[in-house]
Amino acid sequence: MPRFSHTIDSHVYQFASLKELLAKATPPRSGDVLAGVAAASARERVAAQLALAEVPLLTFLNEALVPYEDDEVTRLIIDTHARAAFAPISHLCVGDFRDWLLDDATDTPTLARVAAGITPEMAAAVSKIMRLQDLVLVARKCKVVTAFRNTLGLERRLATRLQPNHPTDDATGIAASMLDGLLLGSGDAVIGINPATDNVAQVVSLLHLLDAVIAQYQIPTQSCVLTHITNTLEAIRRGAPVDLVFQSVAGTQAANRSFGIDLALLAEGRAAALSLGRGTAGNNVMYFETGQGSALSAGAHHGMDQQTCEARAYAVARAYQPLLVNSVVGFIGPEYLYDGKQIMRAGLEDHFCAKLLGLPMGCDVCYTNHAEADQDDMDALLTMLGVAGCNFIMGVPGADDIMLGYQSTSFHDALYARRVLGLRPAPEFEAWLAHMQITDAQGHLNTALAPAFQAALLRLEG
Repeated sequence: MPRFSHTIDSHVYQFASLKELLAKATPPRSGDVLAGVAAASARERVAAQLALAEVPLLTFLNEALVPYEDDEVTRLIIDTHARAAFAPISHLCVGDFRDWLLDDATDTPTLARVAAGITPEMAAAVSKIMRLQDLVLVARKCKVVTAFRNTLGLERRLATRLQPNHPTDDATGIAASMLDGLLLGSGDAVIGINPATDNVAQVVSLLHLLDAVIAQYQIPTQSCVLTHITNTLEAIRRGAPVDLVFQSVAGTQAANRSFGIDLALLAEGRAAALSLGRGTAGNNVMYFETGQGSALSAGAHHGMDQQTCEARAYAVARAYQPLLVNSVVGFIGPEYLYDGKQIMRAGLEDHFCAKLLGLPMGCDVCYTNHAEADQDDMDALLTMLGVAGCNFIMGVPGADDIMLGYQSTSFHDALYARRVLGLRPAPEFEAWLAHMQITDAQGHLNTALAPAFQAALLRLEG
């Protein structure tokens, strides 16, 4: 017997399971078509959304999409669910939950109190029946503040990850990109390098480079080399100056296994970073990246739609109190998010779901060169994320990552978002920019080169 159904124009649309219902209710995206779980028509999608709106939230606690005994992410979600936090919304169905989230009486403190009671599947479900403006409005009410050497996620702030990648990990090239970004007000979220040569010796070398620059100029920020967590653990054992431990995570045990990780390894990495005691403003030491389609690309999605899988990854991230989390939303490619419209929808869904679950969420507003997207699409998504209260975005020289080969957001894009939306950097970093004469009393960039960096520029030119 079908579990769920809805009738449109005398046609009864039937859905055999909660998993199928969630998949068929998902707004269009190429990855779900690739997986064979998408709705066959717009009418079937609407029918699924209407049926989903009537599902009680309690159903998500009683029906696991991936069996409890087979999947440690499912066990994490169920075992850590806070019943007391869930109590105020436990009587709601998905449609009522949407209305409750949009209600003006549901304010920031209220959302913070219920966050631990919301499961990823609940968040994914309600996002599927929301318009873009709904995703923006609710996410804007969710404030998640974290700290390491500065404070991120405060009201009216937008931080940036300075991303000085280089195709050969050349120290001079990396330094030039770092100088460029710092002089354009970028780098308060993290100065983070994706290494071209992913071995421990190179990771240690890059960590020392980043640490030396931060120490020399007394920059209130943190560094990270985005290598596999096992490499970072080995770097810590070798005495490297590790601020943040990075790892890509996914929403199923099998997908995480394809990354070479499990939950115990993430806990080990966090404990190792905490033992170094390098934070001055706080002790959030983890940096996670996610992205819709990662579980499907690993053949580890268990028949779920990719957005629900993505939301489950946020339960993994939430367990380790990260400083930063971001969806690399358009990076996996058009097989999963075909064009700018799908990328925009996915980016706003990811930000909404993560913030609702209590995560300090940012977004790599990006696309690959073979996707049906362009920088105009990224401008639109960047602006909407800025309105939605996104914690941080990427700062890439020229918006073109010459090592990873994809298009993201530039240092100038971050300046645009801050200026047009009235946003500012993290407070400690903002004060540093003024102290170094990079910005003036109004927070605008000085036209003259900051004196402290004149010698550095001459060395790079030489």
